[in-house]
Amino acid sequence: MAIDDILKSVPDAKSFAPIKPLPEIDAEEVFKAIETRRSVRVFTEDKIAESVMRRCLKAATLAPNSSNMQPWEMHWVRTTEKKALLIEACLGQPTAKSAAELVVFVARTRTWPAMRKRMLAHFSTQTNVPKSALQYYEKLVPLALEQGPFGIFGLGKKVGIFFMGLFKATPRGPTSQNQMLIWANKTVSLACENYMIAMRASGFDTCPMEGFDEVRVSKLLNLPSDASVVMVISAGKRAPNGVYGPQIRFEDSLFIKEH
Repeated sequence: MAIDDILKSVPDAKSFAPIKPLPEIDAEEVFKAIETRRSVRVFTEDKIAESVMRRCLKAATLAPNSSNMQPWEMHWVRTTEKKALLIEACLGQPTAKSAAELVVFVARTRTWPAMRKRMLAHFSTQTNVPKSALQYYEKLVPLALEQGPFGIFGLGKKVGIFFMGLFKATPRGPTSQNQMLIWANKTVSLACENYMIAMRASGFDTCPMEGFDEVRVSKLLNLPSDASVVMVISAGKRAPNGVYGPQIRFEDSLFIKEH
């Protein structure tokens, strides 16, 4: 099957019937959670109920992701010993030391073949699955994501895409392991935001940390070679001194461009 044929097989919205009607949403409450989310540096000693943690982690897994390949893992570090080691790997930051809970968000670049098989297995239990959906997972997903031994297939894709792109709009990647890492990290970042907004909506706060020793964190969690630590996110009840200053955002015109 040629690339053009595969691209034409991508399922559109008309291929699927709506599952259930959408609920009414209080927009003000959603914006309230977004607008009051802050990176909190100090938490109180209040605990977070396990049910709240599980619901917020579930919210993270509902984030949009490429082709439903779900290249994420959320490592909820719960034991006292591992939490102490994770706090040390996070450079002993107050937001880590005072947190009620710590979750490490990890991107995976080599789990997509298993996820693809899961999708096809799921389709096999359904009726009236559009042929285009099956073709998408059978043909297009491997074509888009497979890089081959030593990246050889990815290199070949890059050359082919270059010439195709001279004549028409063409998806440009991923064509290397580095681009696969970017692909996975983008998805996991969306999951991180879901988790943080869900926490704020539940009455708790978070801080996404980039200051950590990734080698130590990876070793602590026994992560495989294709795993990349995206963020360590602390969570808890905001202390009175938990936010170091007012939120600073520059004028919208610097960032919001209209064409």
